Amino acid sequence: MSWETVIGLEVHLQLATRSKLFSGAATAFGAAPNTQACAIDLALPGTLPLLNKAAVEMAIRFGLAVDAEINPVSVFERKNYFYPDLPKGYQTTQLAHPIVGPGHLDIELADGREKRIRIHHAHLEEDAGKSLHEDFHGLSGIDLNRAGTPLIEIVTEPDLRNAEEAVAFAKKLHAIVTALGISDGDMSQGSMRFDVNVSVRRPGEPLGTRTETKNLNSFRFMERAIAKEVARQIGVLEDGGRVLQETRLYDGDTDSARAMRSKEEANDYRYFPCPDLLPVHVAPALIEQLRASQPELPDARRARFVAEHGLSDYDAGQLAADTPTAHYFEAAAKASGDPKLAANWLMGEIAARLNSTETAIAACPVSPAQLGGLLQRILDRTISNAIARQVFDALWNGASDADAVIEAKGLKQVSDSGAIAALVDQVLVANPKQVADYRAAPDDKKAKMFGFFVGQAMKASGGKVNPQQLNALLAARLNG
Repeated sequence: MSWETVIGLEVHLQLATRSKLFSGAATAFGAAPNTQACAIDLALPGTLPLLNKAAVEMAIRFGLAVDAEINPVSVFERKNYFYPDLPKGYQTTQLAHPIVGPGHLDIELADGREKRIRIHHAHLEEDAGKSLHEDFHGLSGIDLNRAGTPLIEIVTEPDLRNAEEAVAFAKKLHAIVTALGISDGDMSQGSMRFDVNVSVRRPGEPLGTRTETKNLNSFRFMERAIAKEVARQIGVLEDGGRVLQETRLYDGDTDSARAMRSKEEANDYRYFPCPDLLPVHVAPALIEQLRASQPELPDARRARFVAEHGLSDYDAGQLAADTPTAHYFEAAAKASGDPKLAANWLMGEIAARLNSTETAIAACPVSPAQLGGLLQRILDRTISNAIARQVFDALWNGASDADAVIEAKGLKQVSDSGAIAALVDQVLVANPKQVADYRAAPDDKKAKMFGFFVGQAMKASGGKVNPQQLNALLAARLNG
């Protein structure tokens, strides 16, 4: 009998505020350790927290984006536990009365089906600091720069049934929060972290015992960690054992997982309302103001790309999911005048180059205007697609614009019919056996053989000959 996997996610999202949730200390990434933690972050005697309004508004924006209820009153509570990098001995968070109530997110699966994933709630809370182990021998360092950084924790219902669905949800969520501008979503810097709750059961049976794998910081690691944990739990149960409720860690570098501690329950944290913070009252007018100023989200952008630019639903989805990519595409489409060609180059040549060099689209050496200029030269047949790749290489390596590269390197496409005819004659005279074989071959074999002559002509011209004219003249000569 088969097993069914049940997955719920807890997503910790760092908000893109300039200061912390309850203090004026900066949140910029990369500062020297302990240079961005003030007395309030450390809860020193005599200090009082002051709630960051921008963080509240970002949480509301998220709630509106996932069709969630925005609670008119939310309450901050103290969650008590000891970590060496949590100097207060408690975390200020929300439990019973979070700012964002139930919502949902619709994901698209590989087979084209849509599935609705319910969001239980999202609450505001502060982050802890960070323990540093790498640079010390037998000791640990504590960096409190992150202490007090504003987060929203997004908690799903256990609606996910496999790693594919979990990753699809995570990617959709990432696309939404970056489009909203409420987070940079940079997982390498800890801006988005996933805790994965996994259990298995026989279909139709009650939920099994769940484990929580914490702090996954990439979609790939999430997928691997889920697969490993599902296999582990099934193995334990099929061997007659019992799955323990525990918190686990996954190491992406070694593809290994281990138990960290037994899983706590809510009462272990001794929650109680924070005496230093009043309840947060959200006026309906503020909600409507934020709703009216919401930016375009990925689903709406995808539909617009199909309607305005004539892209396929697949291409539009690929380009609309990431906001910097979407902006690059629209600028290149405008510069070139051909959205489909711009999409093809962005999803092909540029994506491949960005991936191979681990470069973000925002740091692409070829600007949308430069790409647009290159595409214009393809469209007016100044250069062929093959030559265009040479020009692109030059732009990637610092050349100013396509026209300058084409002129400097003499790459302009040969379109003179007389010159092309002479080239065709040259190729046919140099290859009499292949000409005879072609003319004697049955029609279903000729297409493949025709490519030989095209290749020879392209080689002889250095790739500069107009391919449409070349094909027409070659066909006329060989079949005439």
